[in-house]
Amino acid sequence: MEKYDYEQLVFCQDKHSGLKAIIAIHDTTLGPALGGTRMWTYKTEEAAIEDALRLARGMTYKNAAAGLDLGGGKTVIIGNPKTDKNPEMFRAFGRFIQGLNGRYITAEDVGTTEEDMDLIHLETDYVTGTSGANSSGNPSPVTAYGVYKGMKAAAKEAFGDDSLEGKTIAVQGVGNVAYNLCKHLNNEGAKLIVTDINKEAVRLAVESFGAEAVDPDDIYDVDCDIYAPCALGATINDDTLKRLKAKVVAGSANNQLKEARHGDMLHEMGIVYAPDYVINSGGVINVADELQGYNEERALKKVETIYHTLGRVFEISKRDQIPSYIAADRMAEERIAMKKQSRSQFLLNEHHILSRRS
Repeated sequence: MEKYDYEQLVFCQDKHSGLKAIIAIHDTTLGPALGGTRMWTYKTEEAAIEDALRLARGMTYKNAAAGLDLGGGKTVIIGNPKTDKNPEMFRAFGRFIQGLNGRYITAEDVGTTEEDMDLIHLETDYVTGTSGANSSGNPSPVTAYGVYKGMKAAAKEAFGDDSLEGKTIAVQGVGNVAYNLCKHLNNEGAKLIVTDINKEAVRLAVESFGAEAVDPDDIYDVDCDIYAPCALGATINDDTLKRLKAKVVAGSANNQLKEARHGDMLHEMGIVYAPDYVINSGGVINVADELQGYNEERALKKVETIYHTLGRVFEISKRDQIPSYIAADRMAEERIAMKKQSRSQFLLNEHHILSRRS
């Protein structure tokens, strides 16, 4: 906590429901910490703590880079999401969130659902992604729209023009976000090469968009202009970097770089890299709009700013002669540092938007 300047680590235990949860709040300089609740079968409590801390810090940077007045936090619940859930668990967790008095707002994540958020909502208003009237709904289409806009910004940096017409784009993974991304790319006239371990997802992309299908391991070897990692993390590594022919890496996956040095290698190779937490921030931008009473038009307009945000990242990269992943961090850190001059930790007060939520 001291090394990366975390504010708070909260352990939550409810014997009756079996709840064992860890809330990590990294930084609330910009506003209350927003980050999802993940439920996972961690091997040890130490592994759960490390995951919560790592994810919370990542949310600080994502929210700051997205221009949101929100800090970074995350929750992990220890347990099997398929067998260990019960309503009392999430209601108990909601009460713990309520006890933080607005310093942390949760959302859906791996292993949790909209129904789980509804249960949390029975005990606290500090939750997003519920099924209520002011909910932002399925985040996948909005995340995909943000990735599409970000990909256009990266194309402009690499090719001098943001048009994707005629560009060959290799899309790794055709899940909900990537399928919606492919819609936008196909509408603009891009040529798609797709892969996924889910054969049905590949078949749908081929039939819907005229995409070419390749085996999962072959996606790194195809001739393409843009490589879009939209599945697992760490696909930019020592092995794949030798094989990539793309001039741009821009996709929706989290943690695309296996190690930071792989971002350095992309920079040295002259490949334009759209930092993952910037280009895939459409989902959190969308869900954050719920805090003002969800308005889809307003949310989408904010998601479109990902294009300009990435343009700023590329400017910093060139100005300071640093890789784009470092430039993104620097941009986020500068925004937090400027705010820190006027205040530090977030405390709910009558002037803040959260106090006016209905």
